[in-house]
Amino acid sequence: MSLIVQKYGGSSVADAESIKRVAKRIVETRKAGHDVVVAVSAMGDTTDELIDLAHEVTPIPDPREMDMLLTTGERISMALLAMAIKSMGYDARSYTGSQAGMITDDRHGSARIVDVTPGRVREALDAGAIAIVAGFQGFNRDSKDITTLGRGGSDTTAVALAAALGADVCEIYTDVDGVFTADPRVVPRAHKLDRLTSEEMLELAAAGAKVLYIRAVEYARRHGVTLHVRSSFNNNEGTWVLPIETLPSEQGDPKEGGSVEEPIITGVAGDLNEAKVTVVGVPDVPGKAAEIFTIVAKTGANIDMIVQNVSAASTGLTDISFTLPKGDGEKVMTALTAEKETSGFEALQYDDQIGKLAVVGAGMRTSAGVSAQLFTALSDAGINIEMISTSEIRISVVTRADQLQHAMRIVHEAFGLDADEVATVHAGTGR
Repeated sequence: MSLIVQKYGGSSVADAESIKRVAKRIVETRKAGHDVVVAVSAMGDTTDELIDLAHEVTPIPDPREMDMLLTTGERISMALLAMAIKSMGYDARSYTGSQAGMITDDRHGSARIVDVTPGRVREALDAGAIAIVAGFQGFNRDSKDITTLGRGGSDTTAVALAAALGADVCEIYTDVDGVFTADPRVVPRAHKLDRLTSEEMLELAAAGAKVLYIRAVEYARRHGVTLHVRSSFNNNEGTWVLPIETLPSEQGDPKEGGSVEEPIITGVAGDLNEAKVTVVGVPDVPGKAAEIFTIVAKTGANIDMIVQNVSAASTGLTDISFTLPKGDGEKVMTALTAEKETSGFEALQYDDQIGKLAVVGAGMRTSAGVSAQLFTALSDAGINIEMISTSEIRISVVTRADQLQHAMRIVHEAFGLDADEVATVHAGTGR
């Protein structure tokens, strides 16, 4: 008997009929002889609705109380799902994050998991029950408060449970058939990938691919958890995200097999949720960049791409540009403005009308000409590149926001990733 952890997103449990359909799938997995643990998100747009409601009450909701509010969404869906399973004649027990042993730090709204002690979940499995766990939430031992893990927290919950319980696989159910070479809502002829490495998935998630959240992929990679991204609307094989750089043999278990040649480009991702800050007129002397980014670091903002221009010989001044999430833009600009006189730069520029495009592929390590092919495709389409960043298996560029989707389609076609048929999207959110 194997242990399978399944995660269902909000679109998969959006209403009563959807919950019953998910319950049927879970029961079928149990009938096949597997132990099953399920992590579930709030129904449909419940979390967004609760956030909107909080802001109707007060413009700045208290973080602790916001976590108390938001965790009610998952409690509703977990209880309803357990009821549906019980109505089918199978035992099911629902648990909040704290009851399931999801121990976190004390950062409300973006807590990180520090330990997983799933004693009650294991007891339920030993008793032959299906365990349903509320995703997205945990418990801080010191403050005794409920916490939430932030966006994508249910993915992270599922992966953490899979690692702690030694599950054979963690199945992430969504409203698309797996991980595609690009977002099928933007690139209609994107095709589903049968498998990719956790390293490639990590780069795609960091570049804006929404089918899996980066924290969940990081956790899976660190703890060697195999992920299977599937649609909750059919029984088709999804995409295997493997913790090691191997691909399956022609026959047998998709998790087994030796290393083989990877395609040069695995996928294309785009992100419209970033902004660019340019620090103008920075004295080009040792320590100034460190001083500026120390100020930024104190705000807790995550910096992505960084470009420093060559200083002008006549002035000895340079410009430093970097990208960051739009949500961090205001606090970073405020912090830098407050330190302008001390740091000695001349001015600040803020631009939130940018888009980030990335091409990712393990095959890039051993293939020349990928950059030239990317830049040529964008040039031929009249798309200007504002910033460039690379890793061993990724090239990212910044373009204008209104050009990003067109750029994604152009690049997807240029690298020969277009499928013959239009991709199927069962719902509409990608979660």
